[in-house]
Amino acid sequence: MLEASPKGAKMAVMFAVGAAILAAADAVIVRALNGAVHPFVIGFFRAFFGALILLPFVALRPSVLKSSHPLRQHAVRAGFKLLAMVAFFAAFSWGPLADVTAIAFMSPIFLLHGAALALGERPGPAMIGAVVLGFGGAMLIIGPSGTGFSLAILLALTGAMLQSTIQLILKSMSKGDKTSTLVVWNLLLTVPIALLFALPFWTMPGAREMTLLALQGFVGTACMGMMTHAFSLAPATIVAPVDFLRLPLVALGGFALFGEQIALTTLCGGGLIGCAALIAARSGKATSS
Repeated sequence: MLEASPKGAKMAVMFAVGAAILAAADAVIVRALNGAVHPFVIGFFRAFFGALILLPFVALRPSVLKSSHPLRQHAVRAGFKLLAMVAFFAAFSWGPLADVTAIAFMSPIFLLHGAALALGERPGPAMIGAVVLGFGGAMLIIGPSGTGFSLAILLALTGAMLQSTIQLILKSMSKGDKTSTLVVWNLLLTVPIALLFALPFWTMPGAREMTLLALQGFVGTACMGMMTHAFSLAPATIVAPVDFLRLPLVALGGFALFGEQIALTTLCGGGLIGCAALIAARSGKATSS
């Protein structure tokens, strides 16, 4: 179990705050594209610019490519990661930013449920409570007094489920590979896979869109690196709660830039989902200890 020193915990929180700010910026950039670029094309350029940033690192440390897992396993994870990104990109393009972000926090809850089904882990009272609490929060957001069950909400739920599937795959792959190896292979393999999916919808982005896509590639890669480093410095119980800073940041960005109003049901539902996700994270830690 990872134990953090006071200094390490402080640094981890700082990196997690930075990652939350970048993740909120990522969502705002997708909305700023205003549907001018298809989500699959966004997925390609996100991976392409991210891979460009990592290439110098790979050139300096080629050993990072050495993996104990077959290439097809990395490719499967990259494919799921691409589909999760595209689902969230489409949701951010078509739905209220705060609602989509709140629903995205359902991922740890889906992860516990998936671990019970796929890995045979027995659900304890905490897990059952987390699922019920998370479901209640989701119903507050999409219920009669909320925004309703729209395509954007469905895509956000799909993205959260895919994200939990990726975490289940990582749970086994991280036993044989370093985090840096998993990150590098994920980005490098996502580029050709994303290109295949993007070709049927391909239109060359204009100068404004290309600038935003390049910025997003940098933001996404930096966010991944900062959050990964945060988890290396302190336990998930310290780092994970900071990630919920994304919700007010995204809500603020949506209001300031696009005039989106955040509903009371979204705040309450997001709070319930956040509590459920924290319970799920602590439950998962207890299970693996």
